[in-house]
Amino acid sequence: MILPILAYGHPNLRKHAEEIDKDYPALEQFISDMFETMYESNGVGLAAPQVNRNIRLFIIDATPYAEDFPGESNLKRVFINPRITEETGEEWAFNEGCLSIPEIREDVMRKPNITIEYYDENFEFKKELVTGVLARVIQHEYDHLEGVLFVDHINPLRKIILKRRLGDIAKGFIKTNYRMIFPMIKKKVF
Repeated sequence: MILPILAYGHPNLRKHAEEIDKDYPALEQFISDMFETMYESNGVGLAAPQVNRNIRLFIIDATPYAEDFPGESNLKRVFINPRITEETGEEWAFNEGCLSIPEIREDVMRKPNITIEYYDENFEFKKELVTGVLARVIQHEYDHLEGVLFVDHINPLRKIILKRRLGDIAKGFIKTNYRMIFPMIKKKVF
């Protein structure tokens, strides 16, 4: 089932997600729905908070980057209760976008190497060193679990320039090829 994606400005995108256990209701189906939603939306990652579930889970499939980054493997993964324990290396810029912030892409600086601990879809514990673009995709999705969006990492002046476009997204003044949930906009009383 394809799930609607929360749009920029929705308060649930700013919440710190909660850990789950292996008995989380219908977890396997939810993961399947997330992959279906991500593929239908042409994304390479999707975090549970983006589909209105405040849990520490995200999925990635960075296969579209495989040709540009030879040597990357295991590009499709599920991360449950992840924790980035270390980020190292010299920060590098990469142009990021987000399904919750359609039609906006910006260069974001991030460190190229991460160590991450998580459980996979079978609740098997993993600890890995991840590098390059795969680390980038993981960092972006991990931020969603912390209530952080990629636009929080851009130059403050650039964010001011984008303020109107971000506001238009929050108000639903945007067309996408996927369903979105826009935050409630309250009218000002003068």
